[in-house]
Amino acid sequence: MPLLADIIFTGRDWLIPAIVLGVIGVLSFAWSYSGSTARPGTKPICAVLRLIGIVALILCLLEPQWSGERAKPGANLFAVVADNSQGMEIHDYGNPESRGETMRKIVKDAESEWISSLNENFNVRNYLFDSKLRSTDSFKELDFKGRSSALWTSLKLLQERYEGRPLAGILLLTDGNATDIPDSGIDLEGLPPIFPVVIGRDDPGKDVTVEKITVTQTAFEDAPVTIDAQVNAIGFKGSKIQGMLLDTEGKEVESKSFVANDRADRLSFRFKVRPEKPGVSFYRLKVGKLGDIDKSLEETGEATLANNKRIIAVDRGEGPYRILYVSGRPNWEFKFLNRALISDDQTDLVGLIRIARREPKFVFRGRTGETSNPLFRGFGEQSEEEIQRYDQPVLIRLNTKDREELAAGFPRAAEELYEFSAIIIDDMEAAFFTADQKALLQTFVSERGGGFMMLGGIDTFRDGKYDRTPIGDLLPVYLNRGNAPNPETELRMDLTREGWLQTWARLRETEQEERTRIEKMPAFGILNPLPEVKPGASIIANVTDEHGTAHPALTVQRFGHGRVAALTVGDFWRWGMRDPELHVDFDKSWRQMIRWLVADIPQRIDLETTPKEGDPNQAVEIKVRARDPKFQPLDNATVSLEIHTIGKNGEPSEPLRMQAEPSNDESGLYEATYVPRGTGGYYVQTSVTNASGASVGTSEAGWTTDLAAEEFKSLVPNRAFLETLARQTDGEVVKTGDLNSFVKSLETRRAPVTETWTKPIWHTPWFFLLALSCLVLEWGIRRMRGMA
Repeated sequence: MPLLADIIFTGRDWLIPAIVLGVIGVLSFAWSYSGSTARPGTKPICAVLRLIGIVALILCLLEPQWSGERAKPGANLFAVVADNSQGMEIHDYGNPESRGETMRKIVKDAESEWISSLNENFNVRNYLFDSKLRSTDSFKELDFKGRSSALWTSLKLLQERYEGRPLAGILLLTDGNATDIPDSGIDLEGLPPIFPVVIGRDDPGKDVTVEKITVTQTAFEDAPVTIDAQVNAIGFKGSKIQGMLLDTEGKEVESKSFVANDRADRLSFRFKVRPEKPGVSFYRLKVGKLGDIDKSLEETGEATLANNKRIIAVDRGEGPYRILYVSGRPNWEFKFLNRALISDDQTDLVGLIRIARREPKFVFRGRTGETSNPLFRGFGEQSEEEIQRYDQPVLIRLNTKDREELAAGFPRAAEELYEFSAIIIDDMEAAFFTADQKALLQTFVSERGGGFMMLGGIDTFRDGKYDRTPIGDLLPVYLNRGNAPNPETELRMDLTREGWLQTWARLRETEQEERTRIEKMPAFGILNPLPEVKPGASIIANVTDEHGTAHPALTVQRFGHGRVAALTVGDFWRWGMRDPELHVDFDKSWRQMIRWLVADIPQRIDLETTPKEGDPNQAVEIKVRARDPKFQPLDNATVSLEIHTIGKNGEPSEPLRMQAEPSNDESGLYEATYVPRGTGGYYVQTSVTNASGASVGTSEAGWTTDLAAEEFKSLVPNRAFLETLARQTDGEVVKTGDLNSFVKSLETRRAPVTETWTKPIWHTPWFFLLALSCLVLEWGIRRMRGMA
């Protein structure tokens, strides 16, 4: 902001003589005008001219001078900061020169007028910035090879570097496309005035850009991963824009194309893929005009090809997730559920099935003195401790990991139960579980974050007397409100409005195909009627009787950190009994339902990779949460990391090994920061050991880094951001053609260190010329009008 100048009078001793002379002068010309005749209007004009002349001469006695403040030469610092990122290599539409070449012309001559003027009044410091800020003696070092634009970070570093020193301003030469702006916004407090010089035009010409990619995981079996890509096509109106998804070996997975209807059209590409293996996988997305997707920059005519490709990381989870199925009797449901999950390498079904109830009396059973259950008679020489008694239920275990697992029946300790990801209860009354086991089941869902499902077989829900128990409390339905009628007619299942929105509840790609499938489903005959669902619960599917009354068939809800579901149909297995096509759908439905049940369930070792907000080098924060067998935070652990870079053909590089350090903010959390070496796919493997050196577990996660994509995300100069910088720091946006005049004006603008300047007015030629001109002009007018 320019400083204002004031007028001061240094000859104050002549004030009284000046007043006396002024009065005499006024009286003399008043007397001389009193007897003269002239045309109307002539006298006032002459009087004003003579008065100005006399006042000007009298003011000379008071010695008037201009006085003001200006930036003291050489006392203030001034930073000139130039953008050296590869984004400056863009050629704007119709401009044979790149933005970098334009910048070179502006700063190429150290003796140019605006640089010389700036050096005369300020202590100038020159800087280049790309992924980092560095000082330079000459802008000849500009090579525009920086992989990112750390504009905001560079400004904050300048603020810290010159804190407490007289930094008068920052001249910023850039296109404004920063890659380090945090989502939370920027804080401009403490920054000196910023004067951006915008390099580049608002019309970049032709370009296809991958702006944003979103990866969504679903339980949909045919395509469990959805990749959404936002592509901006500029200058391709009427042309087809192609998007091609490739795996790491370069094999095409899927390709789509859309017509760009406007000159700047934003297109949405959606790809649905099914990774061939669990864990981390990588894909590549290429976009461009149809037929030009693999051509050179010159052949395509685009401004750049650096933003036409992206690497995508997909994490399908490690698995397998272990599900415990508890049933009060052998039934069809377990048979079909087990057969459906055998083909799913991400789930393991463990069965605990009761084949005989406990007997309250045993003295009248079997042989005299025999206390063990006769069902075990003849099966080897088993000790009495290994054989269930009459007053104990007879349980069989299926698919357990070893002989000891579930040997004592349903788990009584958290360490044993928490090894499972989900629990399914069918045909089992509440009395089978002890009070501690019921409370443990509720804690398993709410605190451990496990999944829980109750099926509509015999002795479940209300018939199983789960009302007023911890298990009944976690169900998404009420068991104690009124009486729901038990339908005796055929029941037809259909999805609710909420069910249509859930991918795991659908089996077909389109609505019409899904409706056709539902119409072919067989009717069910057994239902556990429920009076009411709880607030917040979602009914995914209903069954409708012949009277048109709808009854909840599948209801779900969040409970604490976990998920719960109630499937009230008691003969769900009928779906898979009619024909092979329906059996395939039945198996697929079970797999998708179970995957939803265990989705996002916490593991003992949870590994998370998050890009560091606002970091120009796209540094990644690696967080490892370690838990003990009770899923409590595990302290004093050793967390080792191995980070691999994925090459073009999918092969990992030699791993980089490092240690994660305990966090000061959260128990059981271990953190590390990794700065990628370049563009590519990355995955990290972690191994955790406890304080005694025993292995706790392993985990892996992946991410991608594409520095060029972020740098070329937008090819239009970010004028809005630069104008915000200027406005909020009392600076201004400077045009390239106005640099000389702008630099000259800096002398009169506010600065940390200023000096007072004075300039005499009274003995300057123009001042005497003013007085003389007024008197001569007044005399001439009088002569012409016959007044003298």
